[in-house]
Amino acid sequence: MKAYVWPVDGTPPPTTTPSRWRRFVERHLPSVVIYLMVATLVAVVLYPHMVITVPSGQVGVLWKRFGGGTVLDPRKLKNEGFNLILPWNRVFLYDLRLQSFTERYNAISSDGVSLTATIIVRFRLQRDAVPVLHQAIGPNFEQVLVQPGIGSLTRQVIAEYTAEQVYSTARQEIQDKIRSLVEERLSEKMMEHAGEEGEESYRVSMSDTLILYDILVTGIELPEAIVAAINRKTEQYYIAEEYRFRVEREKRESERKKIEAEGIRDFQQTVSQGISESYLRWRGIEATLQLSQSTNAKVVVIGSGKDGLPIILGNVNTPAPPAGSTPASGTDTTNKESTTAAGPAVPLEKTPAAGLAAPTEQIAPASWGNPPAATPDGSRSFWPVSWPITLSDIENYLSQMVRPTEREAGSRRPPERPAAEQAR
Repeated sequence: MKAYVWPVDGTPPPTTTPSRWRRFVERHLPSVVIYLMVATLVAVVLYPHMVITVPSGQVGVLWKRFGGGTVLDPRKLKNEGFNLILPWNRVFLYDLRLQSFTERYNAISSDGVSLTATIIVRFRLQRDAVPVLHQAIGPNFEQVLVQPGIGSLTRQVIAEYTAEQVYSTARQEIQDKIRSLVEERLSEKMMEHAGEEGEESYRVSMSDTLILYDILVTGIELPEAIVAAINRKTEQYYIAEEYRFRVEREKRESERKKIEAEGIRDFQQTVSQGISESYLRWRGIEATLQLSQSTNAKVVVIGSGKDGLPIILGNVNTPAPPAGSTPASGTDTTNKESTTAAGPAVPLEKTPAAGLAAPTEQIAPASWGNPPAATPDGSRSFWPVSWPITLSDIENYLSQMVRPTEREAGSRRPPERPAAEQAR
């Protein structure tokens, strides 16, 4: 028997019925949980195949498994960001930014030297031509199309130059030729597709698919023996150029000396026409006057210089030889004339003017301490002048010396023997 609990007062207990929502949850909760788990599992599995994230600078080409393959319409390309596709379809990503690749090609120059050229190619893809490129060539278009074609053209261009030209002077020209040939070859190549019923057909040039920026030759590797020979040749060339410039410099120097000599010759011809002997003598007199005004110690010898000009000596502090000494027997006339005799100093004011008008041409070598010799007319021809000498004395003497009449008279007068020689 079922026992029912009744309250003490005999009233029956209240009866509670569950709500409809609670009954639904209690009835379907296990199946809902199973469905959610299955859906979560499916989402986790299919997420990589349904959600496509296109990075910056790239574009996605849609390929439909049950829709005709590659979608050639540029408007249906997958742009940057988040994109949803069906799990059985695929998206192929292509980079639209500037790309470059470096490749080394073996080539042979025109003179048969094997070398290795390092080429850098920079290019970019056209956005609207990416579906056609994907269908005709594929994502590995660099290895299939670009690298082999550029390598063939590089070998063709390098074969036109010698190893020395490729190594030194013709690099820029080689770059330009390779680029022009690549552009020409791309314009000739076509990507064609004749579609069947319901399919798209196209005929696109390769130049409309790739934008070629430049082709750079970054390095040329030659055998070491060839490189050493080229360097030696270049060194000898510059040495020859150095000698050529040296010869040119010497030629210019000889021309300069020739012009300088001609100028000196013209100057001497011009000056010699305007300079006379009297002018030169007057310039000598002026120089004598200027030297006599100097405060330095000096000895002025009157009447013994060339053309009758005074002689100015500066060795006044030299000690005089002992009295009575005579010059050596082997001396010539010039030494005798330039030797001064030390005697009693005679002031220039007391010297007669007649003695200054006709100086003698020869002077006897007199011993120190003897009086100066005198001419028959009573005038002295040579004597040491005591210092200081006044400027007026020199001017009086020079003014008398340059007079024409007295100079002619002095030149016609026969030279007389000095008193010292007559005494002998």
